[in-house]
Formats: sequence, structure tokens, C-alpha cells
Amino acid sequence: MVSGFLILEDGFYLPGRVFGAVKSSIGEVVFNTSMTGYQEILTDPSYYGQIVVMTYPLIGNYGINTEDVESHKVWLSGFVVKELSRIYSNWRASQSLEDYLKENGVVGITGVDTRALTRHIRLQGAMQGAIVPESELDSIRSWVGRVKDSPHLQGRNIAKDTSTKEPYEITGVGRKGVRVVVIDCGVKRSILHYLSQEAGEVIVLPWNSTVKQVLSYRPSGVLFSNGPGDPSAVVETVELARELLGKVPVWGICLGHQILGIAMGGKTYKLKFGHHGGNHPVKELSTGRIDITAQNHGFCVDPDSIKGVGVQITHRNLYDGTVEGIYSKKFNVMSVQFHPEAAPGPFDATYIFKRFMEAIDA
Repeated sequence: MVSGFLILEDGFYLPGRVFGAVKSSIGEVVFNTSMTGYQEILTDPSYYGQIVVMTYPLIGNYGINTEDVESHKVWLSGFVVKELSRIYSNWRASQSLEDYLKENGVVGITGVDTRALTRHIRLQGAMQGAIVPESELDSIRSWVGRVKDSPHLQGRNIAKDTSTKEPYEITGVGRKGVRVVVIDCGVKRSILHYLSQEAGEVIVLPWNSTVKQVLSYRPSGVLFSNGPGDPSAVVETVELARELLGKVPVWGICLGHQILGIAMGGKTYKLKFGHHGGNHPVKELSTGRIDITAQNHGFCVDPDSIKGVGVQITHRNLYDGTVEGIYSKKFNVMSVQFHPEAAPGPFDATYIFKRFMEAIDA
């Protein structure tokens, strides 16, 4: 490993040792509070364009296996850990975390004071940053300027880069005759797995599919998936959601939830440092039920913007009170901000997939 630095756009920087692909990389720096599940985090398309800081201090001790990936590649821009385990031990492991990042062309940095870094982000907010090997460092000041000038996530449609380019089909083992169409903005494989357990057929379509294309499959329901970036910038998908309202039961997860909020007349805003991790308590308002949920999002639906448009808030985050679920009887829409499939995280909220299926009969 070679020496390097993590540099933020406000001038804050920390030294460390670069591993994986030895190169510089820029992205929005966010922290994830999950204790395990780094492989699922690495391959979650929702992290596209971000540098992820793991708050748990020891990462890499169980290696990498071929079963737990959430997509076909590593999407994030960089990976920050306190201590990289050079030894891994797990009966399913096929390679080390270090080799996996190198194979995927992604840079990591270890030996970083992640407690100081997380505290800084909590106080100042998520911001652009860079991982820079010492060999590429001319000066901290010059890299601060480059990071400041780099494209930020707000206003950018990056979901188009994580979506499938062609439709594909998954044969399910659930209810025969039930066909779910998924609008792929960066869908995780675990979401498709849970849907295939409930439905007889799952069709995955690109983010910019037309309403005619969607309805040609005669879906029992349509799911707008998770994905990266600013929901207000995914204009074509928002318009598709708007055109589907009232025609078929519509569901949303994470980015899909935000897209549906906009489609029904609401607005979204950027959170200070986002929700990333597997320990977020969410309360279902109608029952008082509290689930510990997995989350990964930097934007949120503005509750004031959906007043008076026939949208009911169903779930709230108990950390900060933000909107975690909405429902519209008028349009037969339901969506959640958290990840019911977890991966990684607790499985408290997997029942949401059965709720989706119940909406078909509503």
C-alpha cells in the first residue's frame, strides 16, 4: 500500500494508505453505520458517484464471495475504512476486499481516522471529496479546488447510468398470473429476489420506458426502484410515474419513493448528511409498529409539499422525523423510503413486499 490522502472540498483532509486500485477519485463523501455488509454496499447502484466511509472500525475480515453482490459491479467512487483486515476468513469467501477493489478498478484508503471524519460530515454535511495517492498529490490546496469544481449530485440524472439498457424477465415462484413491472433506476438484486418470491413474473424495464411500453406488458403492478442521485433530475421517470397514476397499482422504494412523491405533486430536498446504514428506526403511524431498517438515501420528500394532494404519510424516521412512507388511496400508490429487502441490514421490514402484493387486490 502507498500513502495517500482523503481531501474534502472545505479543506479538511486526513492521511492514510491507499489500497485497491491506486488512483485518484472524486465523489460525494458519506458515512455508513452498518457493522457488516460491505460487499452489498460496494455493489449497491445507489452509491454511484459517492465515496463511502464505514464507521465500523474493522472492515474486510470475512472477505468477498460470489453470492452476496447486489449488482454486476462495484458502483461507488471510493471506499474509506479505519482498518483494512489483511486476513479474511469465511467458508464462502473467494478473495480479499483489497483484491476485489483492485479487480473492479476502485480505490480505497485505510488508516483514516473515521471517527473524526464522520463527526466532521455530521457537523458540516456531506460534501465532495477525493482520495488521492501521494504520487498524484501536487498540493492539498490544488486538490481542494478540483474537488470544489467537480460535478455535485444535485441536479444530475445519474440513475440513467445504473439502469438496465434492455428489458429482461425473471420467472417468479409466487402468485401465478401476477406480473410486476420494475422501472430500473439502479435496482438491487435483493429487491428482485423478494418480488420473485411474491409474483409469478417480474419484468425489468429501463428508467426511460414509456407508459405505452409499460402497459403493453399488462402489469398487475409497477415498482419504481431504488437508485442514485437527485430524484428531481430523473424527469422522464417522474413523467412516467405521473402517467401511470390511477391506471395500475404503483409502488416505490427509496429513489422510487421520491419519484412518486414528485409525480403526485410533491417536492424533494437534500438531507444534510443523508441516511446510510442498517440501524434506522422507522415508525408506522397507523399501528405504532417500529422497524429497524436499512437505508441509503441523500434526498427526502418534503412533507409540506404533499399536503392537500391526496397523499398520506404512513411512516416517519424516529431519528429526525423525516418522511419514510406515503400512501394514496386515490391513485393506489404506496412507497417507502427505507429498504425493505435490507442487504445489508435487519429483516424487520420484508413484510412490505406482501403489502405491495395486497395493493393488487385493493
